[in-house]
Amino acid sequence: MSHELREIRFDADLRVEAYRFEGIMQNFPNHFHDYYVIGFIEQGKRHVICNNEEFIVNSGDVVIFNPHDPHACAQIDGRSLDYRSLNIQPEVMRQYVMEITGTARFPRFTKVVIYHSELADSLRDLHRMICDEQPDFKKEELMMLLIEQLLTDYSDVETLGHDRELSAEIIAVSAYIDANYMRNIKLDQFSQLTGLSKYYLVRSFTREKGISPYSYLETTRINNAKRLLESGVSPSEVAFLCGFSDQSHFTKFFKKLIGLTPKQYMRVFVSEQGSRRFTLYGG
Repeated sequence: MSHELREIRFDADLRVEAYRFEGIMQNFPNHFHDYYVIGFIEQGKRHVICNNEEFIVNSGDVVIFNPHDPHACAQIDGRSLDYRSLNIQPEVMRQYVMEITGTARFPRFTKVVIYHSELADSLRDLHRMICDEQPDFKKEELMMLLIEQLLTDYSDVETLGHDRELSAEIIAVSAYIDANYMRNIKLDQFSQLTGLSKYYLVRSFTREKGISPYSYLETTRINNAKRLLESGVSPSEVAFLCGFSDQSHFTKFFKKLIGLTPKQYMRVFVSEQGSRRFTLYGG
């Protein structure tokens, strides 16, 4: 008998539920939900019926169910199903649409299955952040960009373009991050600082700076961490001083960006006896 995992998490920041099914053999009869479902298939092949349309879904496919869309799902090849989804209450979705478009309405998504979609990677990243209970605003940033793409490409909602020059606001946000990178920063603080909606700010910042606000924050944290490590401060203390949630998060992101662990980087500059070193070689 295959191992089964059935897990649900509620993210209070995003106000969404994250479902995870792993090793599931169960068929699901025709039913509907009173909330939006945005899911993706990690592994398995399924026969899906939604609104009397039939689909075959595979790994990497994204599925979207509107509230009250009747749908059923059955295995067709004997393989188990690995599946993750975000469940979003209509009022929460309405608020996201208001944030993104300036108009409060309940969208209707016009595509049930998006085959081999790159959105699956974004969904997976967001889902894992929720399951790992990450506190950073990267979740919210990714959530808004994901919903914006779904609204633009697969819904009956018209998104709005913005052409106003925003250099002053972007400079203010950058300066705020530079001065407060060691703290737990939220997108709401940027909105209060600039008077812009969170979605508008994320899009404008990314367009003007070439990097998202969260990536700018993480890079600023890493740049300051490097200076502390170079002076001999321990990696555990650097993680705390630079605003990372824990040392594991710090180590993972530092290695991803720099190519070395914090400890390896520190040893480039500080010998075991504590003297400064200025070579990129040696232990």
